[in-house]
Amino acid sequence: MRILVVEDEREFAHLLRRGLTEDGYAVDVAYDGEEGVSLAESVPFDLIVLDIVLPKKDGFQVCADLRRKGIKTRVIMLTGRDAIADRIRGLDCGADDYLIKPFDFGELTARIRALLRRDAGIASPIIQVGDISLNTINRQVKVGQKNIELNHK
Repeated sequence: MRILVVEDEREFAHLLRRGLTEDGYAVDVAYDGEEGVSLAESVPFDLIVLDIVLPKKDGFQVCADLRRKGIKTRVIMLTGRDAIADRIRGLDCGADDYLIKPFDFGELTARIRALLRRDAGIASPIIQVGDISLNTINRQVKVGQKNIELNHK
């Protein structure tokens, strides 16, 4: 699993990287919001740990930009800003979770595991066997490129 940490405090970012790497994750770090967006657009990450207070582009803007661009990577906002309004804004701009500093590292990793489990159960709506495909959402069957008409039963 690959995680992007977007955090401007270098020492804290390195601590996060080390802890997450020890837990078996591949971790990349961006130190400002623009770099975070650029990396998230160019590399397929499984999860993003995103600070709010960042140079160049704050975490709210980063998250909103990613969602606007169709990037659905799970996002945990990790910040010292604990006001209810900030939490609401973070979740409304597209974050999947919000954790306030200081935090227990075990709680962060538990939240990461929980978010990553959500993706694990998502299967494609198309079942493919040889050249036969069944779309379980619209109940279309194709053999090769030819649509097959089915009755309701």
